Amino acid sequence: MTREPTIGVLAVQGNFQEHMATLRRLNVRAVEVRKPEELEGIDALVIPGGESTAIGRLIRRYGLEEAIRRFTGPVLGTCAGMILLDRDHLGLVDVAVERNAYGRQVWSFEADLDLVEGGEPLRGVFIRAPRVTEAGPGVEVLAEHDGTPVLLRDGRFLVASFHPELTDDTRVHAKLLELVREEGLVRA
Repeated sequence: MTREPTIGVLAVQGNFQEHMATLRRLNVRAVEVRKPEELEGIDALVIPGGESTAIGRLIRRYGLEEAIRRFTGPVLGTCAGMILLDRDHLGLVDVAVERNAYGRQVWSFEADLDLVEGGEPLRGVFIRAPRVTEAGPGVEVLAEHDGTPVLLRDGRFLVASFHPELTDDTRVHAKLLELVREEGLVRA
């Protein structure tokens, strides 16, 4: 008998409460992660949007940087989470990104995103969002905005330039759950 997965949400800074609420709408157990030992026993991790420099400093201070590198489950990184997972930071996702590429806070916007596989567009909320400037050959583009990748998959990693937790659409979080099930990583 399999159980529902437990998803950890990095809760040192940023939109972690909104991610927790989205996961709960999917009837998934969501737990806050603030210490390395809290990564044990979870099936996937969400690294939320927020301020990437602040989150980076806090994960180093709390000893989470290396623990996240060692974590073997699927990971979703949104906005600042995408930045932290990129080549220049934790080095876990083969993408290069430009921080705040869509402009300052006052230039925040929402847009319908074209899914590569088709279907109903996905609503994206862009707040001081990063832009992917380069993606490695093994990185799959899942959604674009004006021809630029904004939702990508690199193996067990899913990254988004936008904030899916700020809409009622749960498809990005559901995709993370698909990765958990696909990898057979729900721990007994």
